[in-house]
Amino acid sequence: MKIKTASTFVLVATSFLSGCTALPNSGPDSRQVEAQATAKVTSAKKAQAVGIDYALVDISKSVLAYVEDTKATSLKGGFGGGRGGAPSLPLGVGDVVQVSVFESQSGGLFIPNDAGSRPGNYVSLPNQTIDREGTISVPYAGRIPAAGRPVEDVQRQVEDALANRAIEPQVLITKVSSRSAQVAVLGDVRSPAKIELTEAGERVLDVVSEAGGLSSPGIETYITLQRRGKSATVLYDYLVATPSENIYVAPGDTILVDRERRTYLAFGASGLNGRFDFEESKLTLGEALGKAGGLLDSRANPAQVMLYRTVKKDFLAKLGVDTSRFSGEMVPVIFRANMRDPSALFAVQKFPMQDKDTIYVSNSDSVETLKFLNILNSVTSTVAGVPSDAIATRDAVRELAP
Repeated sequence: MKIKTASTFVLVATSFLSGCTALPNSGPDSRQVEAQATAKVTSAKKAQAVGIDYALVDISKSVLAYVEDTKATSLKGGFGGGRGGAPSLPLGVGDVVQVSVFESQSGGLFIPNDAGSRPGNYVSLPNQTIDREGTISVPYAGRIPAAGRPVEDVQRQVEDALANRAIEPQVLITKVSSRSAQVAVLGDVRSPAKIELTEAGERVLDVVSEAGGLSSPGIETYITLQRRGKSATVLYDYLVATPSENIYVAPGDTILVDRERRTYLAFGASGLNGRFDFEESKLTLGEALGKAGGLLDSRANPAQVMLYRTVKKDFLAKLGVDTSRFSGEMVPVIFRANMRDPSALFAVQKFPMQDKDTIYVSNSDSVETLKFLNILNSVTSTVAGVPSDAIATRDAVRELAP
């Protein structure tokens, strides 16, 4: 008889919980929100309530073989320059140059007859800046176009212009400063600056070094090269490890050094929930779980450890998945690890984490059952206390009555 009464009470309590709207609440519940909505935009598939199609992939030995690390674009592929010599550095607007004119003997245009008291048969003109028209001025030769031309060409033109005036003139043009052949290095370096290039040729790492080097961890730093409206980005550590990516820079280039802090999220039945930094290391899924406090023994379902990530279609194609059902080049994927399998502990130690991954650890079924029993227990306690509450209220009213 007692068992039958208890069963009846549980049934009534459950109906009460599902249908009653008089319980205390901080706002409308989901049923009220849906019932009073003028229009609803929902997915027909319950399993995909948000409307995003995704793939579920169990982490296994075969999957580990195709897991790809984050790869940036290539500097060499975008601009070339990995082979061959350094780029030429012609004269340009803003360069400061010095012009020296040599004559074979004294008594010419520039060397007086008393040249014996001079240190040599030449004269050095004052330093001058190549003007906006791209020219320099040489006495008795006039204005000579210089911008965009090699030094040797300009020297020859000045010599030709002075040939009928000076005695076998020889002209030497020296760059005092090369403002047209500079590279700007900005971002997470210790001394952002414009670096002047030389004929020896500077590569990307050379100019980063001249700017004081990185001020952030190399594993989280990206190098972006901008040139004539094009740009390419590569991870600093990859640039260091791949000499062919360390290409020559050219005048007018801009190099941006940017730290991109790598983080991941952990939710569910893990020891800690929130956002976590990779810091200065490469993380695996096993290390990320450990950093988030591991699995809660009292709540977690070890067979349902899931990692959310978007991957390229090519990755799923390698696993034999029909990708025609997904639109776009990137596909949302949930990687699932069954930590009840002893070998899974080896697999998660080889599965690399990527920036902005999300880890979710599901609750075990027993936890959901316990939640329901706790609610049921609170209902039975309330029912048992109703008579005593009624008596206490009656006595209080009587005391207030005159």
